[in-house]
Amino acid sequence: MSNKSQSQGGAFLPSANPPTWLGVMGGGQLGRMFAHAAQAMGFKVAVLEPAVHCPAGEVAERLINADYTDSIALGQLSALCAAVTTEFENVPADSMNLLAHGSFVAPAGSCVSIAQDRVLEKRFFVECAPLSGVMPAPHKVIASNEDIDAIDDALLPGILKTVRMGYDGKGQVRVKTREDVRAAFAAMNGVTCLLEKMLPLAYEVSVLTARGADGQSVVYPIAENVHRDGILFTTTVPGPNVTAECAQRAQDAARAIVAQLGYVGVLCIEFFVLEDGSLVVNEMAPRPHNSGHYTIDACVTSQFAQQVRAMAKLPLGDVRQHSPAVMLNILGDVWFEGDQVREPAWDRVLALPGAFLHLYGKDDPRRGRKMGHVTFVAPTLAEASAQLLAACAILGIAP
Repeated sequence: MSNKSQSQGGAFLPSANPPTWLGVMGGGQLGRMFAHAAQAMGFKVAVLEPAVHCPAGEVAERLINADYTDSIALGQLSALCAAVTTEFENVPADSMNLLAHGSFVAPAGSCVSIAQDRVLEKRFFVECAPLSGVMPAPHKVIASNEDIDAIDDALLPGILKTVRMGYDGKGQVRVKTREDVRAAFAAMNGVTCLLEKMLPLAYEVSVLTARGADGQSVVYPIAENVHRDGILFTTTVPGPNVTAECAQRAQDAARAIVAQLGYVGVLCIEFFVLEDGSLVVNEMAPRPHNSGHYTIDACVTSQFAQQVRAMAKLPLGDVRQHSPAVMLNILGDVWFEGDQVREPAWDRVLALPGAFLHLYGKDDPRRGRKMGHVTFVAPTLAEASAQLLAACAILGIAP
């Protein structure tokens, strides 16, 4: 009898003979870091990914090269793996549902479908507000020119976002007038969009939470984020502007949201903190998150180890942060000096106290492409922040 069938009703314990396999949909850097965490705990990892060369595929024990909707490949993954997760939110929810016929799937396809559709996501946040205590920004679905004509003046200026597939600033346009909306809507080829009112933002935070199949949930310390050109630039934990009251409200809201979803796995929820101190829920990602990378080096249990624990039905890990941390995203831009491509001075970066370099195994640096990150941990936040500034100077990144 296989280890998978022996363990189907309870925890999927790592086993050497036969090995216990965990599957991941997607071959990016999040899948790579998941694989490292799973392997450290004694599991073998299978990745389903269309690309032949991918970060996760380089480290997993098995790479299934196929489209995410390929029924034969999905059957192979499900037959092999006790449990399957996803490393990005745009994996087809129907594929997750199909996998669930043979494997434990976390998060479930129903949760993924909400997170990958901005209309469903906003509707869920509104329905959850009596429990979470937070609302999303005022918004309106834009599916036609008639919808644009009917825009309430109070919604402008705003941000027009595609309902699906937008991330890292893609599929988003700032608009001030109805004519701006009309032009942006046309430029997006008339796909259904969501218009969100721009609010007086003080800063942004993300709340990383995990929930097990038994309903137990944990919430990590609140991360304060800075974005550039729609891409995460730095994450600082503890957030220098985050008050104890704000942190408590955000954590309580996250617990309510993850419970209302019936979610199993790691979920990141992004919030806006407005100038008056009020909290607005922005969006969620049904997977580990860029802003949670600091947990690898600064917390007892990393977000990826937590993902493994949740999908394998193991007890969730301790989320205590043992050191203040600042995380710097590394984009392909730092490989370029003018038109010349050269390797950044990693030796000088690693000479900085408390520096942890994580490169994602991508051999094609391109401007704006996420290539890695550096986390700085230190006895104080001021020391960690000082090392981040030093790294920016070495890498030629404007602080």
